[in-house]
Amino acid sequence: MVGRETETAEIMRRIAADRSRGEVLILTGHPGAGKSMLLDFAAGHARREGGRVLRAAGSESEAHLGFAGLHQLVRPVLGELDSLPPWQRSALRTVLGLDQGTEAPDGVLTGSAVLTLLSDLAEPAPLLVVVDDAQWIDRASLDVLSFVARRMDGEPVTLLLGARAEAAVPGFDKGFERLEIGPLSGGEANRLLDRQPAPPTGRTRVRILQESAGNPLALVELARADATRPSGGGSVAGPLPVTDRLERIFAEQARFLPEATRRPLLLLAAADATDAPTASRGLPEAGDKAWEPAERAGLVRQDAPWISFRHPLIRSAIYHAASFEERRHAHLALAELSEEPDRRAWHLAAATTRPDEEVSAALRQTAGRARRRGGYAAAAAALERAAELSPRRADQARLLTEAADMAVLTGQLGWVERLAAEVREHSDDPSLIGSAALATGRLRSLRRPHAAAFALLTRVADEAAAVHSPRVLDALAAAAVVRYYSGEEPQRQRIESLLSAVPDLTARGPLRAWVQAVSDPNGAGASLAPALPGLIAEARDGAGSLTTLAIVAWILDQTALAARTFDEAYDRWQARGSLPDGLGSAVGWTYLDQGRWTEARSVAADISAVASAAGLDHAEACAYALDATALALLGETGDARHGAERALALVDPLESRSIVVFARRALGLAAVAEGDYDTAYAQFRSAFTGDGDPVHYHVSYTVLAELAAAAVRLGRREDAADLLERSAWRLGTGMSVRITALLNRGRALLAERDHAEPYFQAALADDAGEQWPFERAQTRLDYGEWLRRQRRIAEARPLLTMALDTFQRLGARPWMERAKAELRAAGIEAADSVAPGALTELSPQQQQIVQLAARGLTNREIGERMYLSPRTVGSHLYRVFPKLGITARAQLRDVVEGALSRVGGQGRDPV
Repeated sequence: MVGRETETAEIMRRIAADRSRGEVLILTGHPGAGKSMLLDFAAGHARREGGRVLRAAGSESEAHLGFAGLHQLVRPVLGELDSLPPWQRSALRTVLGLDQGTEAPDGVLTGSAVLTLLSDLAEPAPLLVVVDDAQWIDRASLDVLSFVARRMDGEPVTLLLGARAEAAVPGFDKGFERLEIGPLSGGEANRLLDRQPAPPTGRTRVRILQESAGNPLALVELARADATRPSGGGSVAGPLPVTDRLERIFAEQARFLPEATRRPLLLLAAADATDAPTASRGLPEAGDKAWEPAERAGLVRQDAPWISFRHPLIRSAIYHAASFEERRHAHLALAELSEEPDRRAWHLAAATTRPDEEVSAALRQTAGRARRRGGYAAAAAALERAAELSPRRADQARLLTEAADMAVLTGQLGWVERLAAEVREHSDDPSLIGSAALATGRLRSLRRPHAAAFALLTRVADEAAAVHSPRVLDALAAAAVVRYYSGEEPQRQRIESLLSAVPDLTARGPLRAWVQAVSDPNGAGASLAPALPGLIAEARDGAGSLTTLAIVAWILDQTALAARTFDEAYDRWQARGSLPDGLGSAVGWTYLDQGRWTEARSVAADISAVASAAGLDHAEACAYALDATALALLGETGDARHGAERALALVDPLESRSIVVFARRALGLAAVAEGDYDTAYAQFRSAFTGDGDPVHYHVSYTVLAELAAAAVRLGRREDAADLLERSAWRLGTGMSVRITALLNRGRALLAERDHAEPYFQAALADDAGEQWPFERAQTRLDYGEWLRRQRRIAEARPLLTMALDTFQRLGARPWMERAKAELRAAGIEAADSVAPGALTELSPQQQQIVQLAARGLTNREIGERMYLSPRTVGSHLYRVFPKLGITARAQLRDVVEGALSRVGGQGRDPV
């Protein structure tokens, strides 16, 4: 460990850190920098201190096997799976291939299962999880590890990852601390050479120092090569990069090994991490004696019964130095030995150079198993290789199309585009070409620029319509998402024109409803509202259709119906896929509108994490805008502005008008919370053009009442009134109950004093308005203020009290203070309720834990609901008890009921 004192101290600090929270550290460096040695050091130290260690190491041959890394990690503790909750146990056993599932488990559920497992394992002693060569861990496993890493707060678990400096590690590229393992200094390099069995001298030492560039592995191996080089062999020469030179050195070392050693050594190089032990015992001559020469040469190490290469570069050198025929025989031998069908299929594929239907079929079966486990990258890779080995051109194109569909779920646009291009090369079938293009368009719609995605999707829809293919609806569904993002009117017209090519109004009801509602909620979509409950009832067996229809309900301001439908899909653990597809943030906006702000923020956090890992800037911006709005309503104005500005920075304002208006609405609400009405008016007014047209056909109308309220404060009634009436005229009969209430509130605020009351009454007349408790409370507060100023104090007091109750329940501090001030002016001193105040001081996550615990849910049940481990739930409860002034769990129910007692039955349970 020469020259790594700083790095070892940092790792030691992480392992010995406060055991009340988790630690994540990523070690990065070039091959040979010493990452593996540092990870070995950490594992050895943890074991000596009585801790438990789980390890996994990535390998290129396993990178396409779904959940292979996760299987390697938890393989030593599979017996502990029985203690998991049933749903989590079933999901984890399914993705590990231990059980057969009919559908791929939800990724969030799988991540929760691993989180619970690690938490349970850490109960008796701290747990260290070590993942080496993370750049070669399969994507499905990385997604699970990333999910766990972001939720380890309160767990005595340390996660150390080692990855090559130039390699991307999806899910860990943002938000985690990194420790770069750089080159050794000149002095350190010399110290390391001095410690070698035969320290080099003279010109050779100078050359080694120059060639190694401070890389520890290069220093050691170049010194060893010099020491073992036959007399007169000359000096190391040639301008090759260090890595290439090292591979050549390793291959040279292997060349002089006995045949009985070289054959099993190649077999070990061709094997992956799981079947390597089998490979080491797979040939008659591969006994212990056979490995001794390789061990003396420093190529392998034995830890009975395991045999492994000392460094991945050695494995690479051995493998690539062999002829293809030698590698082919090694893979065939491994295929013969393997009892695992997926590994057998890949070994056969590696040994095959020409089309082979049998091997292609084996890979198709592998893809099917990976897809059922949720390993979409593994499935796509298997389908792509199956296409290469398929003898028939038509089958090649079909398999490549299926691979493109699977690759969409990995978020890798370049891969999808390449597969689509290969489909065009292999087929003239418009159906296959259209399907591959649709896969590309679906993924492009989640990225910038959107205009290109819309053009591609509508072209696919046009071609599908020409041959009466049902694919037209799939393409239009994705195109409608782009239309929602952009707000472009020509895009609505184009979608409407293409939709007319699907005359059967009953065909694929949920998808057609989606296209109509998302692209034109105030026109064609408005007529769908009465039919929605029936469509949802028909879709009970399909979580995907339920989610689609829930988003339609949100778009059409059927918020209560949307929330129930989202909840039903969520209860099946299938509400979210591996990517935040389409309008995935709609569930968060639904919860926000309904007053379930804690859940809305939780949705935003989940989407942000997934979108960031997948490089989906637009989805990430959606999450920031959602969270910023919740923060503004809670009075956390600084954080709200920061989130809204991050959202705006991630999008093109001309292609993402929906995000821009959402973000500026959050900025406006933050300004209102601070009493800055100039800024508030400017932000709300930006939701409309100078001529008064909406910047976005759906989101802009949600600021009408706020715009009117700010205008009154600034004496701009006339401009605001003109804008309100222009909006009412534009919406016409397609106006929802919610927008009608907002318009009436705005009219009441802008009206002459003697003419305001009918508008207030109209805004509160429809009981359906209780779906939007914050907006309802704002109207009650405004009406109560108006009544007090009219000296109708007795009538004002109930409205003001109801408004305050709602604001307290939601934790809307700025509005709470305003309602208290109005009540004092009405002669009522509003007493602060200890419980509501204490609850609103907690974080959103803590609030939700308290509310669920008050219902009687156990820590494990709460953890399942919130994707936390039981230990983390218990840790949060332990910390909030003093804040709530209680000492026992049994008191939580009284605290929560006390916080909600003033609501008087209005609204719904915030959880």
